[in-house]
Amino acid sequence: MSSSHMALYRSVWRWHFYAGIFVAPFMLILAVTGAIYLFNDEINDALHADKRFAVAEGAPVPLSRVAQGALAAFPGGTVTRIDTPTAPGRTYQVFVTPSEGEPVRVFVDPANGHALGSYVYPKTFIGIADLLHGSLLMGDFGDGIVELAACWGIILTVTGLYLWWPRGQVRLHRVLFPQFGRQGRSFWKSLHASMGFWSAFLILFLIFSGLPWATIWGDLFRQATKAAGIGYPDSVRAHGAPVSTSQTVGDVVGKAMAPWTVEGMPAPQSDPHAGHHAGGPKSEATGHAAIGLDEVERIIAAQEMRDPYRLSFPKDATGVYSAFTYPDQPEGQRTLYLDQYTGKVIGDVAFRDYGIAAKAAELGVQIHMGNYFGRLNQIVMLVPCIGIVVLAITGPYMWWQRRPKGAFGAPKAVSPTSMRAVALIVLALGLLFPLAGASLVVVLAGDWMAGKVLGRVAYST
Repeated sequence: MSSSHMALYRSVWRWHFYAGIFVAPFMLILAVTGAIYLFNDEINDALHADKRFAVAEGAPVPLSRVAQGALAAFPGGTVTRIDTPTAPGRTYQVFVTPSEGEPVRVFVDPANGHALGSYVYPKTFIGIADLLHGSLLMGDFGDGIVELAACWGIILTVTGLYLWWPRGQVRLHRVLFPQFGRQGRSFWKSLHASMGFWSAFLILFLIFSGLPWATIWGDLFRQATKAAGIGYPDSVRAHGAPVSTSQTVGDVVGKAMAPWTVEGMPAPQSDPHAGHHAGGPKSEATGHAAIGLDEVERIIAAQEMRDPYRLSFPKDATGVYSAFTYPDQPEGQRTLYLDQYTGKVIGDVAFRDYGIAAKAAELGVQIHMGNYFGRLNQIVMLVPCIGIVVLAITGPYMWWQRRPKGAFGAPKAVSPTSMRAVALIVLALGLLFPLAGASLVVVLAGDWMAGKVLGRVAYST
């Protein structure tokens, strides 16, 4: 290897080392929680069978009785959403905000409208895994950390592939498979390298397919695809209904409660003045008549939207009923918006209305979650999760083994010229991912300042 290539190799190794040390704990959390969530239905069925499976037999009761059954368990509460059964023999899932305490999910038997039980989702096993995966249980701040770790995970994977690439006269099997005949650090290095190769591309897919849900990168991606005309559809405006200038569908129904594509759309609005002549109950917010829940169910059925669908209730006087199907295969996605006073369909968005980027994002999300191809999809997505766990453990372990006593043990710094070259390469990646780019500037500045202040740092050879 020439001196210039050696310098580049050591530079890439240095950045791979730093990225691995700081990102490994977060990648480990994401991998474990992601693996758990891949099998969320199976786990929930095992842990909450008494709630998720119906007991009574017979035709389903109207939605109004489903809501009444949930509120009978929480008097004074408010229903915000109803998920219809995902299959025969399953229960309704009713989202209730009690008069006191945290929001709950109440499970109602479809045949008699009786509540079979409830839970606070963030306190369940799957709920904790879900929230850890998305925000580390730290809200928007944690969401930013997850996004940062994911972006650096891309850099970590790309640099790892560069370091793995065979050089010179190396037998292929020695770099494709772990060398079980070796001992000590040599074995762990071969395991780390081979596992990285076999899982790298699936890891990259997991990261890229998950980034649309990230706060900063997802919003930038949504805006960019909207500007290019390949993102969320404008078809909701074609029905002549007013739309909010400040709220999106995600703001109205809740983040991650609707398909990613429609989450960023301007929220359609009901017309309070249209309810003067309607015959339903009065809205407390406006005093105008609003349609009943059974009428909403009838309209949805007339629009040929079948179970399962998720029905979100209006949040205020201008809010709408939004019903959407969210099947494992996104080609079946459809979202309806109904005026809460007249029942008029003021929005009807289907998968065919999405731009090409939005279609790709929805497809990626369903594969990411292990839904699209059924059990095979779950198993395939489990592979990179296992790969990340192995890499996140073996990488730091090798560093600990080779670390000189009393020293940090980072790879030796190289010349400023080489450092500038590799910094430009990594910075190019960072420009695609704002949080990674900003953190890279901080790391570069810290590395430079450490050299200036300390004069020298103990590096291993």
